[in-house]
Amino acid sequence: MLEGQSCLISRSLPSSCDQESRLAYMTYHLLEITRSKRVSGTPRIEPDSVAAVAVLTKRPKSARNHECEQLDFQGSNDQGFSDSSTLISSIGRDNSISCLARCSRSDYGSIASVNRNFHSLVRSGELYKERRQLGIAEHWVYFSCNVQEWEAYDPYRSRWMTLPKMPHNECFMCSDKESLAVGTELLVFGKEILSHIVLSYSILTNSWSPGVDMNAPRCLFGSASFGEKAIVAGGMDAQGRVLRSAELYNSETKRWITLPCMNKARRMCSGVFMNGKFYVIGGMASNTEVLTCGEEYDLEKGTWRVIENMSEGLNGASGAPPLVAVVENELYAAQYAGKLVRKYNIKDNTWTTLGELPERPEAVNGWGIAFRGCGERLLVIGGPRVMGGGMIELHSWIPREGPLRWNMIGSKPSGNFVYNCAVMGC
Repeated sequence: MLEGQSCLISRSLPSSCDQESRLAYMTYHLLEITRSKRVSGTPRIEPDSVAAVAVLTKRPKSARNHECEQLDFQGSNDQGFSDSSTLISSIGRDNSISCLARCSRSDYGSIASVNRNFHSLVRSGELYKERRQLGIAEHWVYFSCNVQEWEAYDPYRSRWMTLPKMPHNECFMCSDKESLAVGTELLVFGKEILSHIVLSYSILTNSWSPGVDMNAPRCLFGSASFGEKAIVAGGMDAQGRVLRSAELYNSETKRWITLPCMNKARRMCSGVFMNGKFYVIGGMASNTEVLTCGEEYDLEKGTWRVIENMSEGLNGASGAPPLVAVVENELYAAQYAGKLVRKYNIKDNTWTTLGELPERPEAVNGWGIAFRGCGERLLVIGGPRVMGGGMIELHSWIPREGPLRWNMIGSKPSGNFVYNCAVMGC
């Protein structure tokens, strides 16, 4: 949850000569909030507020050119010269970016349509870098229930979005795939005939493109992200060898860096970040050997530590990788054999049963549902088996609000088997 003083502002405005002066009023008010009323902590984004600058998109085209020339938000002056870096000239570029970073990212499409300068700003990713520095993040969930097709859900505004279709590649579509959201990218890993490939979806351009290959390409690995960085560990290479190696990806530099190897080779494992450390949980050492241990990677020391019995009972030889998720630095797991939700006690390496998974989502040995941390929420994504069509449902529980109780926050007609799922916080 993004907490602190709200950084979006009211629709109530003083009378003014046009929409641009309304924007000036809102921007100055937003700046005043930022400077004088914000307490320490993360700024809060009100999901049902209107972004401060989105009002510009409602201006008639003629009004943009003729009304109130003294307020020019493209940075031009009355002599016709233009400074493309100014954005909102009345407050300067830095303050403009600071204000816009506090708007909901749901509004960035509207902001980008204001003019070329705002469009370039949104596509550059600079707003998201500013948000990371401010500690602002909104978590959306991305998932695929049909080959080549991805959808996204914004829990703050209960909004569904359909991503562009992935480029057609018959071998890639038929292979096992993993997904990972890092920075402003959604990475999907798969195979061609003899090699592994990566496809990248960018929220900045709303398009797919070839991604950057790992130093040691693999599939069936464990992974997790933190901001613009992610770690993958274990998995299986193109020759079928189970791996101990791990790599770190930086979405800003588009580079993979090889990390020290784990103590044990494993595939079909899961990964999470918790308390600033990366954990690999469970997996298979071979086709028959189920691993019940986990490993902890200390990013500062660059070392791995084995944690015995960390994943006992969370996965089986024919089942999905452990269904695990972290919410506010607490680790939760879905024990699909008994449809139970469990919580990990890091101090004594034990699990406590909290209750049951939602009734309606159907899974086969853990396949077909997603279990994810999404900001302050724990999500279960899946659907019931029905004749003549499918339904996808999102069930949510916010642990800080009390004992386990699932609420369905979204549903729509769709395939009801979740192939891949990732949460992007930015």
